[in-house]
Amino acid sequence: MKVIIYCRVSTEKEAQETSLTRQEEELKNLADQMNYQVVSIIRKKESGFELDRDGVFELLDSIRFYKAEGLLIQDETRIGRGNAKIALLHTLQKEEIKIFTIAHDGELELSESDSMILQIVSMVEEHQRKLHNLKIKRGMKRAVEQGFKPQKNLKNRGNKDGREKIEIPVDEIVRLRTNGLTFQEISSVLRGLGHPVSKATVHRRYVEYMASKTE
Repeated sequence: MKVIIYCRVSTEKEAQETSLTRQEEELKNLADQMNYQVVSIIRKKESGFELDRDGVFELLDSIRFYKAEGLLIQDETRIGRGNAKIALLHTLQKEEIKIFTIAHDGELELSESDSMILQIVSMVEEHQRKLHNLKIKRGMKRAVEQGFKPQKNLKNRGNKDGREKIEIPVDEIVRLRTNGLTFQEISSVLRGLGHPVSKATVHRRYVEYMASKTE
């Protein structure tokens, strides 16, 4: 399994450097014990209460770049604290990343309260996604009823004055969607990979793909 080691302390104090080094050494030992391949080591001095921090984005980018399957941390507070921790745990769950800690000597065991909060967040997100998709579907239906023909809106669909169809990795869209990401989140990921696409384009390609599978 490809894993990422994530070490964090909360302040810039020189004494904290020792803690970072200790975390890294202990996590390397844990990876060796489990026979995991360490593909990236992240060391940060940042507050765990902040979600907008370099360590979070470096971690998420590394997961996608190295196609990592697991994350090694000292304990769950290294991910973050408060709402920031819940938000990052939720994101990692959607990416299907397994989390291993020294504190649990193996896979992270969430507290009952954290598990309940994550379940609620997932339920709310799913209903928001369904509502959003229904709004898009109803809007498209109204547009078609008023004469809009989406199949004629692209050059390769018969309209020489239409737009060129953007080439994007549909397989990646399907994979991310299967992992629970919203179309907005998928479009953000693809833009980060060099594909300048909108949420609407991502949704349309996904719908086209799913329709082709049912034909």
